[in-house]
Amino acid sequence: MQNTNGYGKIADNGYKGIVRRISEALNPSVTEGAPKVRKIKIIGLTGRSGSGKGYVCDRFLSFGIPSIDTDRVYRDITAADEVMRPCTAELCAAFGKQIVSADNSLDRKVLAEAVFTDSSKLALLNSITHKYILGEVRARISALEASGIRAVIVDAPVLFESGFDRECDVTVAVRADEDKRVARIVGRDGISEDGARRRLASQAKDDELCARVDFTIENNGDDSVTDSQIASIVDFLFHKAK
Repeated sequence: MQNTNGYGKIADNGYKGIVRRISEALNPSVTEGAPKVRKIKIIGLTGRSGSGKGYVCDRFLSFGIPSIDTDRVYRDITAADEVMRPCTAELCAAFGKQIVSADNSLDRKVLAEAVFTDSSKLALLNSITHKYILGEVRARISALEASGIRAVIVDAPVLFESGFDRECDVTVAVRADEDKRVARIVGRDGISEDGARRRLASQAKDDELCARVDFTIENNGDDSVTDSQIASIVDFLFHKAK
């Protein structure tokens, strides 16, 4: 039976896992050789396209919890520069010069065409990009921690595939009804409804994501409901899980 405990929807056995991880964060091990335990709490956020993760991040920010968008990080580490940035250079070596623009930025469209019909090339792409993205995410988390921030959201569509979920204190999935997601994608990206549905069909299903996370946020357009779930998660993190 799912234990909601009054704090949003918590996956089976999630409550004990949350308490354990947060307890470890609040009471770091003194075992010799153990890695330094962060004081900042890391909230891993995932969800399918159109689920409304951006809105959820904005609402967490109202509680003083900023977010790091891993897609934005990817764009930053492959942006134009006088010389190719390290991630771009490694991708260029793996997939050829045609994926790099004249300004040394990554041409994501050309790269996508080169890899997404070949599972081995896609796996190679992920093995390269994930290490650079996560390295930059960790650096940004450290900077936020040094500035006194108590918690941070890491918005990562491939949270589990990248392995970053293992570095999170809690994990959260945002979900919404299929038609709601399709309408959001069409309005945001200017693509057809069929294109939006094809995109969603290529992504992990809601049930798969929600079975792996600690909390699920329903985001179907009733902001008061979504906001209440977010407030409950924040309350749990800072007041109930001690």
